[in-house]
Amino acid sequence: MDTERAAVPVVRPALAAACPALRDGSAADAVGGVVPSFVASPASTAEVAALLRAAASCRLAVVPRGAGTGLPWGAPPAACDLVVDLRAMDQVLEHAAGDLVARVQAGATIGQLSAALGGAGQQLALDVPAEATVGGVVATGTAGPRRLRYGAPRDLLIGLTVVRPDGVVAHSGGKVVKNVAGYDIGKLFCGSQGTLGLVTEAAFRLHPVPAAAAWVTAEFGPPELARVAAAVAGAAGSALVPSAVELDWPGIPRALRVGVLLEGTSPGVAERAKRVSELLASGGGSVSVAETAPARWGRLPSGGTVIRVSFWVSRLGEVLEAVALAGPSAGVRPVVTGSAGAGVLYVCLEPAVERDLAARFVELLRSRLSGAPARGSLVVLAGALAAGADVFGEVPGARLMRAVKDQFDPDHRMFPGRLAFAGR
Repeated sequence: MDTERAAVPVVRPALAAACPALRDGSAADAVGGVVPSFVASPASTAEVAALLRAAASCRLAVVPRGAGTGLPWGAPPAACDLVVDLRAMDQVLEHAAGDLVARVQAGATIGQLSAALGGAGQQLALDVPAEATVGGVVATGTAGPRRLRYGAPRDLLIGLTVVRPDGVVAHSGGKVVKNVAGYDIGKLFCGSQGTLGLVTEAAFRLHPVPAAAAWVTAEFGPPELARVAAAVAGAAGSALVPSAVELDWPGIPRALRVGVLLEGTSPGVAERAKRVSELLASGGGSVSVAETAPARWGRLPSGGTVIRVSFWVSRLGEVLEAVALAGPSAGVRPVVTGSAGAGVLYVCLEPAVERDLAARFVELLRSRLSGAPARGSLVVLAGALAAGADVFGEVPGARLMRAVKDQFDPDHRMFPGRLAFAGR
């Protein structure tokens, strides 16, 4: 803690008065190697509000935490005086099954929510780890393979309760007619990485659990990048309504796999799987159909450097070509996976890859993606490079994002340094 800003004997009573569940931080609480002075576990939105008011009065740097599954992804905080652990706020507050709506506290896990909804045959259609918290999923904007059909958290969110850095509680959506200060709070906070405030409650639009599902996969040889791109575009844009179109490329010179998930009634899924199989086979793929997900479906390799590439789906071929050229040029063997049909891929390097080689690969790949025809953007999410200042590259909306950050968090105390381009 910066002793010039606040003295511990003054800070501790203020924080404890706001949230009795307060303790000293430890090495186990470190965020990106930064050990917090305090960890608080509020039990309600009111406690979070009081806690942030106390933190504001003491000028403390605050980092929100749920299960911590997303904390390693992104730059470490520039400072961390107080970690606000939301896991005590873990209740499913309302499930209106007839309206396909659920309202839940931010600390509830996706597994808890799934269990609560499963009895009614309903689901929150996000493919995220069961241990991840609802608040963490919203804050990181995490979505898995089915984002193609159902969208990301921002698309399923219908209401949000947040606490601003000054302790003011704000609501949006749901039964509230207008958003605070003219902002769409829900969409603004999705993917904000805890830099604008703390999410305490969220309301979601639900979907029925499908009666049947089938995975149609097709393998292509590594030189057939154009055919792979055509297969992905054909499946994603077809009238067969796939829930996901995924790509799995274990690396040059191994084969690429295109996987298509179909959901619905049993007869409908069977007929659509047949037609998707014909579509992929016509493109030269070796096709198989299964009722279970293929290996590595929706998963990323653990450890190492993780790079997210976003692009126009029509430019998938150029993106794959850029990876195929940048890898050997940098002396690395990237692994590619992700929602190709939705324009999002993850390019991963093994933990053993040296930092200089990883940096060279990122530089080469970004250079190839920055102009026509690829039209791709690149962000380093995890690995040693994630602490660098250039993990985002050029951000077209950086000026606007800095203005929003200044509006919500003028002192830049919420997860400082997480989004370097949006302010310190």
